[in-house]
Amino acid sequence: MMRTLREKLQRLLGGKTDTAEFFDELEDALIEADVGAGLAMKIGSELRGQAKKEGAKTRDAVLALLRQRLGEGLRFEALAPDPAALNVFLVLGVNGAGKTTTIAKLADYYRRAGVEGIVLAAGDTFRAGATQQLALHGKRLGLRVVSQDPGADPGAVIFDAVKSAAARGENLVLADTAGRLHNKENLVRELQKIDKVVANKAGEGTCYRKILVIDAGTGQNGLAQAKVFHEAIGVDSLILAKFDGAARGGILVAIARELGIPVSFLGVGEKMGDLVPGGREEYLDGLLGGI
Repeated sequence: MMRTLREKLQRLLGGKTDTAEFFDELEDALIEADVGAGLAMKIGSELRGQAKKEGAKTRDAVLALLRQRLGEGLRFEALAPDPAALNVFLVLGVNGAGKTTTIAKLADYYRRAGVEGIVLAAGDTFRAGATQQLALHGKRLGLRVVSQDPGADPGAVIFDAVKSAAARGENLVLADTAGRLHNKENLVRELQKIDKVVANKAGEGTCYRKILVIDAGTGQNGLAQAKVFHEAIGVDSLILAKFDGAARGGILVAIARELGIPVSFLGVGEKMGDLVPGGREEYLDGLLGGI
């Protein structure tokens, strides 16, 4: 059984590309890549009609049309801190999505880009080890970490981080949050409280952004997760973590089409430097394997 979209496409594009069987198998490949059944069928139908209309029968012609369809609705926007303001980036995501590690990668990225005064806020006070994990990252990166005891009010932790950063003239607060999606009601209520604290008490001139981390291999749950967080407090930017697996990642297409959230970064490896600014062609190359 083929594992990746690129492998499926390499096989499919090696034969006839103008048959009903080809488009049926293409839709199956898109579904396996987490584009989603409904959207995969829609893209397949659109591609079939466009290919017939334009007489696209060669491998390269069909692949170009597929890239075009997959790229529709995708927005990639830079997530740059405002140098003239205190920036607060609230990082969201379910447990296991790679959220805390992504925060460390973001801190490293901005530090190397010349941003000074970066603070980490350990707002995930419920997951065992989350505060210690962030503290370890902070130590390795030489960054200040604001934390409280386990079980503390996450809104209070983040507010303390923002308040102290403002007093010290620091530029960027990267705040971790809990991701207990199994208890959706509590999660939403907690996030809304944190959002209110940051939005209302951080002070005028603060640049506030809410960033969602999605695991590239999470499947259709990724769209459900994005809906929960977006409906709760509104998501400004998305980071696709663990994209280096390359077997999946099509969920980004579904999220873009349904929610319109722009993408800022792609996680392409485990090392600190493996968080790269997102780009349409880079993402499509990763999804399709550069074929």
